[in-house]
Amino acid sequence: MCDMRVAALMAGVALTAQAAETMRIAVGPEVNEVLVAGRALSCGDDVDDAEFVSLGRDALTLTKRGQALWLDGAALPVDAIRCRAANDGPLRVNGVQVQGDVVVLPGKARLAVVNVLPLEAYLQGVLGSEMPKTFPLEALKAQAVAARTYALNKKLEQYGQPFHLGSSVISQVYKGLEADDPRTREAIEATRGQIVTWQLQPIEAYFHASCGGHTESGLDALGRDLPYLRSVACPCVKLPTSHWTLKVAPKELQPVSGGKASGLQVQGRSPTGRVRRVQVGARSVDAVSFRERLGYMRLKSLDFEVASQAKDGWVLKGHGFGHGAGLCQWGSRMLADAGKDYRQILEHYYPGTELQALYE
Repeated sequence: MCDMRVAALMAGVALTAQAAETMRIAVGPEVNEVLVAGRALSCGDDVDDAEFVSLGRDALTLTKRGQALWLDGAALPVDAIRCRAANDGPLRVNGVQVQGDVVVLPGKARLAVVNVLPLEAYLQGVLGSEMPKTFPLEALKAQAVAARTYALNKKLEQYGQPFHLGSSVISQVYKGLEADDPRTREAIEATRGQIVTWQLQPIEAYFHASCGGHTESGLDALGRDLPYLRSVACPCVKLPTSHWTLKVAPKELQPVSGGKASGLQVQGRSPTGRVRRVQVGARSVDAVSFRERLGYMRLKSLDFEVASQAKDGWVLKGHGFGHGAGLCQWGSRMLADAGKDYRQILEHYYPGTELQALYE
């Protein structure tokens, strides 16, 4: 990432917040057909200062033939088309209701859909998707700052690309207006423009559901050796939901072992006790790949032990949910319940960082 680019974008955010805070979010996977609906649609080129032309209709369907976009049985003379509703009203694209503009363009194989909207509006579709809306306001504020920081960091990283982030758990979960809520809007507005920085740059603000009592270092969890992603103690260990049991049948391990799964043993652990490698039958497997094969929702974290073994499989007992690096959401809830404000929560999970306001 170019330092000059960072400085230029950061300066741009401070001076012209509305333009610089715009995000481009890929909504769902690529599709063969895109239906865009909204009141009195207008379309233009995919540039911020485009001239939009009214289509006199409330819906349109776009398809792809070769590398060309087609509308109403005719090829369009542009590589991408940008749509908006009258008076900046909401749009519905392939079943998802969003704010801002929608861009449709050829993707790698099919059509890609990109939602272009202000960063603060984007957060309205993220915060309620990533953290329960019933959490304390200070926890929601901490999550809002973390999500804003993560988004800006990725925007800098993806500078000049068709989109900055996806809408799934691989990026940040984004559900558009479905996730909007008065409580999450309050948290977003109360922290408007605030991000977490390290040496004046937005950090990689990773977060997860529950760490099980101690967060993991960025190096051990994600291969990211970052000074602010250090292991810290967390009160979520007191929650019953932080502890889980999973039974694994032998047939589930056959694709991992490459044959008959005759055994399952932990081979190595990180300093916090999370599993690094496992022995599955005769094969040694990286723990991250092992979790991916079993499924992230089933093997909730790598903080586990093989509690027992029988002919019908193995019982794993573990703690936490997620990769364990950065902000722990359930831990944030408990810290907020204990009287900590969002600044203190962020300082706890991202030690050594600073909270900065880029705009108001």
